[in-house]
Amino acid sequence: MCHFLMCGSVLTTSKPTSTDSFVYSRYSAPNSKRFETVLENLFGGGIMTYSTGLAAFHAIMVLLVPKRIFLGDGYHGVHGNIDLMTKLTGVKKLGLDQLDQIQSGDVIHIETPVNPTGEARNLSYYSSIARRAGAYLTVDATFGPPPLQDPLQFGVDVVLHSGTKYIGGHSDMMCGILVVHPQRVTEGWVDTLYSERLVMGNVMGNLEGWLGLRSLRTLDLRVTRQSQTAESLVNWIYQEMRDSTSVVGRVVDDIRHASLQDQDLRDGWLRKQMPRGFGPVFAIWMKNADQAKSLPSKLCIFQHATSLGDVESLIEWRAMSDDSCDRRLLRISCGLEDPADLRRDLLEGFKALCHQVPKSD
Repeated sequence: MCHFLMCGSVLTTSKPTSTDSFVYSRYSAPNSKRFETVLENLFGGGIMTYSTGLAAFHAIMVLLVPKRIFLGDGYHGVHGNIDLMTKLTGVKKLGLDQLDQIQSGDVIHIETPVNPTGEARNLSYYSSIARRAGAYLTVDATFGPPPLQDPLQFGVDVVLHSGTKYIGGHSDMMCGILVVHPQRVTEGWVDTLYSERLVMGNVMGNLEGWLGLRSLRTLDLRVTRQSQTAESLVNWIYQEMRDSTSVVGRVVDDIRHASLQDQDLRDGWLRKQMPRGFGPVFAIWMKNADQAKSLPSKLCIFQHATSLGDVESLIEWRAMSDDSCDRRLLRISCGLEDPADLRRDLLEGFKALCHQVPKSD
């Protein structure tokens, strides 16, 4: 095995054990090691941490070097990362409606719940396709962190989390997390990821390791409450918008969230996959783009921000950060405020839009 020599200590390219001394921060550091150890117990798989969620996704691409990757619309940053990899490796990007072309060694990459709508995807379905073809299944579960779902139970090879969001939960840290299925750990995937992280240098900061440990202590409480709040608001908006004469019905055109996937709930897979809640994020479409752009400025509790996962509720006019989105779309991330206060805040914002004079062309 190749090794590095520094300060009289041998740095191997295998992931350090709990008995190894700390020599160089890119190799290992006390806070990040503790953070990864707790994450291993939480997720039940091999853990690697990175500087950001996109850095973690890039690590997947470097590890697997697929010729083809199949994915949906999802997060625009992931698509940008794949475009960069296409320049280096020639990887082809295909849609989930083209899975009849899948071959051995290809990658299916699924977001569930999906950014920005919060809708869920059936992991058992995609896992069966990947296994039959000899392909790999990777899942971005950022919008459904523990305790909401456990993708490893459904045959996922690698689970990705942007720890910047719900794992961190306070908008004060950035990190990415990969959770490797135990079977793939025995095949050396974690050691390979470690050696590649060592030379790419995309390690998580030492302060982020400490902040991550702090955040994990409240993860269950935060995410469960945020998910319950989202479901409550979604149900209220959905019921109100069906009445075209109501305040909500006059300005809101559509709403999406996993809790509204009635057929999937009847089929049973959705409740099995997400037994403790359907996620803190949902999306609404306003009647027009001007209303969508204006609504955040009409709110008092919801803060207009492009991130999510904070203890504070956030709303984003999605076109501000992703110009490929429908300009009527708003993404909402629920925090820990009283759900009744959040409902009143949205209602007052909707009322303000009702009195807003439409802009002339």
